[in-house]
Amino acid sequence: MARLKTAVLISGRGTNLQALIGACADPSFPAELCLVVSNRPDAEGLRRAGAAGIATRVIDHKGFADRRGFEAALDAALREARAEFICNAGFMRVLTEWFVERWRDRQINIHPSLLPVFPGLDTHARALAAGVRIAGCTAHFVRTEVDAGPIIAQAAVPVRPTDDEETLAARVLEAEHRIYPRALRLIAEGRVTVVDERVHIEGAAEPRGVLINPADS
Repeated sequence: MARLKTAVLISGRGTNLQALIGACADPSFPAELCLVVSNRPDAEGLRRAGAAGIATRVIDHKGFADRRGFEAALDAALREARAEFICNAGFMRVLTEWFVERWRDRQINIHPSLLPVFPGLDTHARALAAGVRIAGCTAHFVRTEVDAGPIIAQAAVPVRPTDDEETLAARVLEAEHRIYPRALRLIAEGRVTVVDERVHIEGAAEPRGVLINPADS
C-alpha cells in the first residue's frame, strides 16, 4: 500500500515536526514526509527536516502583497512536491477560505488546548487564569475559523498547583508529540471520515480509566 505523501507547514522550532519525522522514519508507518515548508527563513524546523533528508522550501509571507499571493505560492509548492496531505506544526499564519477549501479534509493542525476551549493564542496563560484542573491538546482538521475544525484526537494532562505557563506548556507539548503522529496514522490508514463536521474513526478502541485532579491523597 502506498504511503500518504505528507507536507508539513512550520514557522518555528519544529518539535511536532520532529515527532512526525520520528514516526515516518518507520517504513511500516502509513505516511511519508515529502516536503517541509516554512514562512520564516530562520525557523529551526528547517534544520530538523534537512537533517532527516526531507526536502524544504522557504516561502516568506513578507515577500507577497497579500495573503492570496502567499497562499498561491504555497499551494504551488505543495503540488509540485505531489503532496496529498498537510500537517500544520506550529504554522503561525491564518489561512484564507480559498486555501482551506482547496485542501479541505486534507489538512490538520495540532493545538495546545482541549478544544473548543481556549482557541487562538496564549492558551496556557488563559488555562491557568481560568483555574482549570485539566489541560491538554487537540489534533483537528483545519477550517476557516481558527482552531474550530472537526476533532480527531485529544490528550489530557493534569494542571499542577505549582505550574506556570512554561511548565504547563512543556507537559502539554509532550502530549502533542504523542497524539499528532497518531492522528496522521489514523488518517493515512483510511480509518477517518468526517460526517456533519464530526470525525468518525473506524475500529477506534475505547479509552480506559479516568484522569482526576486533584487525586486522592
